[in-house]
Amino acid sequence: MAKITDEVFMVGGGRLTAPEDAAVYLIHFSGHAAIVDAGCGFAGHELIRNINRCGVDSSRIEYLLITHCHFDHTGGVHDLRSRLKCRVVAHELEAEYLERGDNRVTAAGWYGAVMKPFQVDIRLSGSETEILLGERVVRAIHTPGHSPGSVVYVVDSCGKKILFGQDVHGPVHPDLLSDRDQYIRSLNLLLALDADILCEGHYGIFRGKQEVARFIKQFL
Repeated sequence: MAKITDEVFMVGGGRLTAPEDAAVYLIHFSGHAAIVDAGCGFAGHELIRNINRCGVDSSRIEYLLITHCHFDHTGGVHDLRSRLKCRVVAHELEAEYLERGDNRVTAAGWYGAVMKPFQVDIRLSGSETEILLGERVVRAIHTPGHSPGSVVYVVDSCGKKILFGQDVHGPVHPDLLSDRDQYIRSLNLLLALDADILCEGHYGIFRGKQEVARFIKQFL
C-alpha cells in the first residue's frame, strides 16, 4: 500500500489488486472511513486485505465514493457493497447507467466484462456537495467531460489539500458520452483548486502544487 498522509492511503490498482483496476484510495478520519472507487472487482478480497493492513477495519467503511461510472472504477462496487454494507455515492447523471448495468457507457465491454447493476444510495447533483465523514468534510465537485457525471473529491489531511481526480487524463470518446469542451473547462477547474497532492486513477500520486499543475496542464 502507498501511504499518502497518516489518514489517506492507496489500497487498490495495478500491482496492489488486479492489473485492470484503476486506483482505489482509502480515507480514514478518526474511526470514520470511505473508499474512492472500487476497481473492476477481479480482486475484491485483496482490496479488503489492503484496507485492513492500513489499520482500518473494513467494516468501518461508511461510503464508497464513485468518481465516474467506468468499469475499471465501478466493476467491483456490487461485490464491495454487499461485503461492507456502505453507502454508494455517485452523480445523478451516471446513476442510471450503474443501476441498469449499461455495458456501453460504463465501458465494461472494453474489458470483455458485464457490468453488475447496483443501487446508488446517494445521488450527487449540482456543481458541489459536502459529505460529512465523522466531523470532517469531503467535497464532491462535478467535473464533466470525460463522462457526464465525473466527480472529483477533495479533502484536507495533515495540512495538505488532497484531490482525488481519477481520470484527469481522459480519454474523450463518444461511447463514453464525453464532451471535449466540458473536459477542458473541468481541467481548468482542477487547476484552480490548487491542490497539494493529486491522487490520479492511472498515473499515481503527484505531490507538490507545481507537480500537480504540471500533470493537469499537459492535457490542456
